[in-house]
Amino acid sequence: MDSSDSVPTAGPARQAKLCIVAPCFNEESSLRAFYTELKRALSQLPDCTHEILFVDDGSTDATPDLLDELVLGDPAVRMLSLSRNFGHQIALTAGLDAADGDAVIMMDADLQHPPALIPEMVARWKEGADIVSTVRRATQGVSLLKREASHVFYSVINLLSDTYVVPGAADFCLLSRRAHRALSSVRERQRFLRGIVSWIGFNRTLIPFESPPRFAGRSRYGVAQMVRLATSAVVSFSVWPLRLATRLGLLISAAGFLYLLYVLIAKVFFNATVEGWASLMSVVLILSGVQLVFTGLLGQYLAVVYEESKRRPLYFVKRSSQASAPSEESEHCR
Repeated sequence: MDSSDSVPTAGPARQAKLCIVAPCFNEESSLRAFYTELKRALSQLPDCTHEILFVDDGSTDATPDLLDELVLGDPAVRMLSLSRNFGHQIALTAGLDAADGDAVIMMDADLQHPPALIPEMVARWKEGADIVSTVRRATQGVSLLKREASHVFYSVINLLSDTYVVPGAADFCLLSRRAHRALSSVRERQRFLRGIVSWIGFNRTLIPFESPPRFAGRSRYGVAQMVRLATSAVVSFSVWPLRLATRLGLLISAAGFLYLLYVLIAKVFFNATVEGWASLMSVVLILSGVQLVFTGLLGQYLAVVYEESKRRPLYFVKRSSQASAPSEESEHCR
């Protein structure tokens, strides 16, 4: 792509267009506050126009109604309503597919991604960065267990993968037009956007920040969701677990042959009986467990191949709304 896709270079009368993509799932308690803070931050960019694209990820509370109110009250607001809850990463993908701007900013609507960082992100973009990523240094109110789990996850993914994922990197990032196009072209189902952002390359700069506690309510990103995301990240960006299984299998086989050699020598040359059947059974059970673990690992990779081979759309859009046009049902899918 031409380098002109990075920062707009048209005449001075042209304002750069920003598109903010914010997925929402049951955010009725924080949505108005987020919108207010976002508009305050965007008002500090007089040389930029903006569009705010909310993606309702199958909310079951009053979030869709609040989004309709925002759409009616602000011509800069658009809304996509997905047909069901497809998950955070897919909702972000739906927003990226619908976004159009010289730069696109992904962020959550729970105010843990501070809108006040947007002017600095835009400044970094105008200096030539294609990707401006925010890096979470700390999160207020997060337990020690969750912090340690995050540290272990980034250590493991960077140990196993050829793609370096910045520890603490958030989905809160700015993409130039060409980086946005590149990211949108990746259509795999096992989506770990922080990893994909690193994988696509381009000029990148980092902005550290301290994440405030949730404005209201409790996080719905529980242990099960974290484990699922971590599994997707490892499977999507590394085949090292499969290589490890092969090497560990060879090592264990070699140890088994050495033990067999010891038994034969003890019997033939020293007429010694080999004792310790209880310990032998323990070893057999342990190795059987290891085999089952790696069989499950192979199954995980095969499951990914199976899901990709079905080529189902990533999501369906039930409804889209914007102030300039009435809401209408849509069968759009990607």
